[in-house]
Amino acid sequence: MNDLLVLKPHDKDLGGGFHVRRLLPAAQRRSVGPFVFFDHFGPATEEPDQSHDVRPHPHIGLATVTYLFEGAMMHRDSLGSVQEILPGAINWMTAGRGIVHSERKPERLRDDVYVNHGLQLWAALPQAFEEVDPSFIHTPAGAIPEVDVQGARVRVLIGSAFGASSPVATFAETLYLDVALTAGARFVLPPLAPELALYAVGGDIEVDGAPLAAHTMALLPDGEGATVTAAQAVRLMVVGGAPLDGPRYITWNFVSSRRERILQAGEDWAAQRMGQVPGETEFIPLPGHPFKVQSPAPDTGTTPV
Repeated sequence: MNDLLVLKPHDKDLGGGFHVRRLLPAAQRRSVGPFVFFDHFGPATEEPDQSHDVRPHPHIGLATVTYLFEGAMMHRDSLGSVQEILPGAINWMTAGRGIVHSERKPERLRDDVYVNHGLQLWAALPQAFEEVDPSFIHTPAGAIPEVDVQGARVRVLIGSAFGASSPVATFAETLYLDVALTAGARFVLPPLAPELALYAVGGDIEVDGAPLAAHTMALLPDGEGATVTAAQAVRLMVVGGAPLDGPRYITWNFVSSRRERILQAGEDWAAQRMGQVPGETEFIPLPGHPFKVQSPAPDTGTTPV
C-alpha cells in the first residue's frame, strides 16, 4: 500500500500522570466515517487522594462513545442517567439538541488504587438527526458479540463484521472493533466500511508491510481493507463507517453542521439553559472566543471537519 496515511497523537498530560492521546481531529484528516474525535486516555493510576474527574459539561450534535480497557467511571447526565462504566461495555450518549454529563470516580473506589485506561470517541450525528432528543444507552460487556477470526479475538462493539452484529443502535453506518492479535498473527481485514482506520493500542504492528507504531493511527484508502501482522500480542482498534453527509464545525464540546448553532449552544450554556446533572453543583464557564462574538469567522477556533 503506497498511500497509507499515518496520524500521530497529540499527547497531553492532564495532571497526576493522566495522559490523553488525541488522534482525531487532525490536520491531515478530520473524520473517519462518523467519528470526528478519538481520545486514548491512560493507563493512569488512580490513588485514594486523587481523581481525574470530568466535571459537568455540555454537548450538542454528536454521540459520545466510551469504552474502557481497565478501571471504572461513574456517568451521570442531565436526563437523570446514573451508570457505572466498566471494561468491555459500550456507553453511547446521544447529545442531539443538548445534554450535560459528568464522569467521576465511583464512590465505591474512593479509597482504592486502580488503573483507568480506555477510549472516548465522538460520532457526529447525521444532519437530519443533529437536533434529536438526547439519550443514554449502556450496553454491558456480556451483550457485545465476540468471534474468533483468523486466530484473533474480535469484539464487534458497533456495527457488523465477520457474521456478528452489535446491539448498539446508531444513526449512520458505523464500525467499531476491538481486535486482540496474538504474537506472530496475520490478520486480513476486509473493506468492512467505506472509510476505515486502524489504531494500535499498546504495541507495534505492520499494515500491508508498512510499520505502524503503538499509539498511531493508519487511515486506509477509501473502500479498501488491509493485512495486519504482529510480532507480539497486541490490541488493535478498527473504526470507520460511511462518510459524513457534509462538513462539521467543532468548538469546545459542540459539533454542528451550522456555525450559528455552535454560537447558540454557547449562549445556552452560559445562561444555564442546557439542563443540570442531578447532584452536581460545579459549573465550567465557556472558554471564550468565539462565543463572545456575534458570528463565527474562519479563524475563530471553529474547526471544519
